[in-house]
Amino acid sequence: MIYSRPPSFAPVDQGDVFDDCPVAQFESIPDPNALEAEFTSQLRRVYVLTQACDLIQRKVSSVVVAQVLDADQLVATSVLKAADVRGPVRAGRVHGWYFLPKSSSLGLPESIVDLRTLHTVRLELLVDLCRAGKRIAHLESLYREHLAQHFANTYCRIGLPMPYETE
Repeated sequence: MIYSRPPSFAPVDQGDVFDDCPVAQFESIPDPNALEAEFTSQLRRVYVLTQACDLIQRKVSSVVVAQVLDADQLVATSVLKAADVRGPVRAGRVHGWYFLPKSSSLGLPESIVDLRTLHTVRLELLVDLCRAGKRIAHLESLYREHLAQHFANTYCRIGLPMPYETE
């Protein structure tokens, strides 16, 4: 089984999926003289990327999360074609997007973890979301490590400014 549903008292872990996680986004460049910056806050489905060892040993107070998007909505809004979801995204050939299969029992649609849209949230906020029943799933071992490897490859790849010239 690819997913499980941890009890609300289980500690936050890498691979957890949360609903209604508030994430902030700056709307404009803040004025250096202003006391407050303009930003919006939205409730999003997110996937926990921070390493499990750091979470369990409480070495972090902030957690890196990635947005989880409904694949059907991406197709409906023409961000992706259905064939791309079934083909290169599902096969892991698109840097920055990771496919998650549907789980009827957990109410999860086919989804894409957008590894290019990252947020940092307080660990205590996620603990509160656990208590509120907003942790909806946990991606099990091997699948979780596979996603972590895809995340690492997204950011560690080295792109050349132009292809090699040939004679």
